Amino acid sequence: MVPSFPDAFREICDFYGEYITSQVGLENFDRVAGVPLAGIPFASQIAYNLRKPFLYVRKGIRRHGRQRRVEGILVSGDRVLLVDDLITTGLNLKKAAEAIRAEGGVVKEVVALLDREEGGKAKLEKSGIKIHTLLQMSEVANTLYEIGAIDEESLKTILKQIKNNRR
Repeated sequence: MVPSFPDAFREICDFYGEYITSQVGLENFDRVAGVPLAGIPFASQIAYNLRKPFLYVRKGIRRHGRQRRVEGILVSGDRVLLVDDLITTGLNLKKAAEAIRAEGGVVKEVVALLDREEGGKAKLEKSGIKIHTLLQMSEVANTLYEIGAIDEESLKTILKQIKNNRR
């Protein structure tokens, strides 16, 4: 829903860009790829802002045209930074990384806005992918509580869900 709010979308994409520049380094990747579906608009804008070529990963193989899962120009050996809006279980990101690797790309890093702290980060790191997240769900929940946007019961519910998902 964020892209439906241009000012917030711009700020978040700028936040991503600043984070990527300082924490990942522009010299450490050649292309930016968006993960279906919510990661694609973020990755597109981020790639544009950082002046890097943009790719996106399809959910499935197209049955016509080039029949590829990765759209855009990808040359064997290209280092690809995967971008998504959030990390939950890590399955979508893992599949996207596998699709890029199958077409010759190198995926070593992922940047996501939010880690829902449901085990996805650990799973991806086991497959050799370094995870960068701008926010943690627990941090967001605590901030929302501090500013009065959620009550203590909601905070406890969120933190309990995070704890249960880490098992």
